[in-house]
Amino acid sequence: MKKGSTVRARLEAVLENIVTLKVDAIVNAANTTLQGGGGVDGAIHRAAGAELLEECRTLGGCATGKAKITKGYKLPAGHVIHTVGPVWHGGMRGEPELLASCYRESLELALEHKVKTIAFPAISCGAYGYPLEQAVAIAVRETAGFVAEHPQIEKVIFACFDRGALAAYETELRKV
Repeated sequence: MKKGSTVRARLEAVLENIVTLKVDAIVNAANTTLQGGGGVDGAIHRAAGAELLEECRTLGGCATGKAKITKGYKLPAGHVIHTVGPVWHGGMRGEPELLASCYRESLELALEHKVKTIAFPAISCGAYGYPLEQAVAIAVRETAGFVAEHPQIEKVIFACFDRGALAAYETELRKV
């Protein structure tokens, strides 16, 4: 089996609510305060319970493009990796580099904490306005490159919020 096909076998897009996935870690598209919010962030905080917010308050926030890890509490996932994606301003304020960093930083934390299975939402594609196709290309490129170098990561799931997102991920995954 060639290298690309083994990487591709470890990447999957699903139409599913990320809070329901039974993986070692889910990634939260957080805001810089890590205090919860709308969209994926709010859903994760609600599903995990009050203990998640309590732990997040001890972390001192998180800069855009960086990531921090907490326990999963009431989630099926053992950990939540919180990363702050960039707000889209047309792509001329470092947004692609910051978004790529979100994926790399999250995967590095996953390695450090012996996470073998991880699920990502479409970071920055909701209220932050990042164009879906551009964000998906970055997500797939960064995760495919990372898992090619790190066989410890056995499965990366892209949890899609609608059929449009699923189609975008499936299109991009076919290129791997």
